[in-house]
Amino acid sequence: MSAAIAPTPAPPPRSFREVWLITLGHALTHWYPATFYLLLPLIGKELGLSYSQIGLVMTCQFVAGAVANVPGGVIVDTVGRKGLLMALSLFWVGFPYLLMGFSHGYLMLLGCVALVGFGNSLWHPTAIPTLARTYPERKGLVLSIHGMGGNAGDALAPLAVGALLTWLTWREVVVLNVMPGLVMSLLLLMMLGTMTFGERRGGGRGTGDGAPARTTGLAEYFRGVPALFRNRSLVLLTASSAFRSMTQNALLTFLPVYLAYEMGFSPFWVGAGLFALQAAGFTAAPIAGHLSDSMGRRSIMMTSMLMTAVVLVFMAFAGRSHAFIVFVAILGFFLYAMRPVMQAWILEATPKEMGGTSIGILFGAQALGASIAPLIAGMIADRHGLTATFWFLAATIVVANLFILGMPREERPAT
Repeated sequence: MSAAIAPTPAPPPRSFREVWLITLGHALTHWYPATFYLLLPLIGKELGLSYSQIGLVMTCQFVAGAVANVPGGVIVDTVGRKGLLMALSLFWVGFPYLLMGFSHGYLMLLGCVALVGFGNSLWHPTAIPTLARTYPERKGLVLSIHGMGGNAGDALAPLAVGALLTWLTWREVVVLNVMPGLVMSLLLLMMLGTMTFGERRGGGRGTGDGAPARTTGLAEYFRGVPALFRNRSLVLLTASSAFRSMTQNALLTFLPVYLAYEMGFSPFWVGAGLFALQAAGFTAAPIAGHLSDSMGRRSIMMTSMLMTAVVLVFMAFAGRSHAFIVFVAILGFFLYAMRPVMQAWILEATPKEMGGTSIGILFGAQALGASIAPLIAGMIADRHGLTATFWFLAATIVVANLFILGMPREERPAT
């Protein structure tokens, strides 16, 4: 009898192989846009663009992403082959930058960045719910590792490309830059292309959270959509994320322009400034993810947003002094600490079988905010000067925090 009632041994800890591979792919989805932020001042000078036209370039990319993110989430929730979708997304992000190297007109430039926005719409709705369902007890940590990949791509790309621009033109750089994405797409396709991780149809591997492993059918999926859009937590988090994304994308668009035009930095030192911003975010992501698992999502989110607003105000006062660069690094720590926490929170607040759509809605709202902000910031810079944009960014992150105040109280996790 003692043998009959013996407890079932706990399963061994899951390997983090999928986490690291997906994280590396995520790094490259950020590598390409980070490269473009550094190239944008050079392209602007070559084409004679105003600040508003520079802002419109990024607006075009993120409008495309906003339009494509929700359909991308539908595809993710109804298609089983997650590895294939991630490989396709990474290829689609990198290839338009190759086309950009052969363009000589403003409209062609806008078309290329729109294609990038469409490609990016598949990655996050695929990767984030897959990781969260496969590692349910450690989703804050796992998503922060995934976020670190994005920060690594954002940090290393400006540094590497800034050095390359010492010897190469920006057109040569974008042609050379397409190779890492092609290699990584093939690697994802070979290693993960036939795998569905935690969401395999019928038998096979489980979801990692004890739920039956399956892919949602179209009829069942569309029955759940109305309830998803009535979810108060989803609405508040996506609204907050849209304003946070306004802060981030307008900063990434005009910080390189400010460093190049106002402070007279060379491309290498502009890249170093962006590296400082992203390296601090790389450090913050795992700390914030781990603390949010133990202390709760709300406290980490509100603290990070409040500190982001404070640092942006200090940057506006610092102007062209060397203290400006110090504040850039501090800003990166708090600005990027929020990303994995918000992603984990929204997956906990919405049905598991609609995780791809939930993340698609989140990133669609972010893309909408990111599309509006550079154009508004560019118009402010044309009228009042580049320094005035930092006051605008501080205002957007304060509004993002107000939405978090309206979130339902979460249960404090066991430490």
